Amino acid sequence: MKLKQSFLLAAMVVTAMPALAHTGIHSASGLVDGLAHPFGGLDHVLAMVAVGLFAAVLGERALWAVPATFASMMLVGGVMGVMGIGIPAIEAGIALSVVILGAILAARIRCRISVAMMLTGAFAIFHGYAHGAEMPTEAAAALYCLGFVSATGLLHGTGLVLGHAFGKRQMIHRLAGAGISVGGVVLSLS
Repeated sequence: MKLKQSFLLAAMVVTAMPALAHTGIHSASGLVDGLAHPFGGLDHVLAMVAVGLFAAVLGERALWAVPATFASMMLVGGVMGVMGIGIPAIEAGIALSVVILGAILAARIRCRISVAMMLTGAFAIFHGYAHGAEMPTEAAAALYCLGFVSATGLLHGTGLVLGHAFGKRQMIHRLAGAGISVGGVVLSLS
């Protein structure tokens, strides 16, 4: 029963937030636009949930260290995007992050927490850059960043909750990872 409740909770969270993403209806507040932005692309949602799942699989200190590293490095990338500092192949880096994180989960690869932090931190720069570069010009940068980091935390939390709900069911972890990875491939081709 817990597994069904976790899926229901995750579905409600993911589907409730996009209502904030309607453009042209409100002036850019920064916070609202920042909260909505990660939900505007399935690639971001898949990657950020995958980070939470990955942290759940690793357990222990990874439960907070991997998501915190992602969020921190995403802010670095966001600042780079706002400042217009060029990073090549942003979309490819985002797509690759989804494919690789999904493949890691599907293969049930376990690694040192420091390696997981470096890997997710590198991917986070691409995601953060996209958030920063796409910030509405009239939005308050600090509020926008707070919004997209908060939304990211929510998505990481969703992955952690799902990972906890899956428990020791390795096949479910593998299927979720395979679905994420395939989703990344499909999104990169479209």
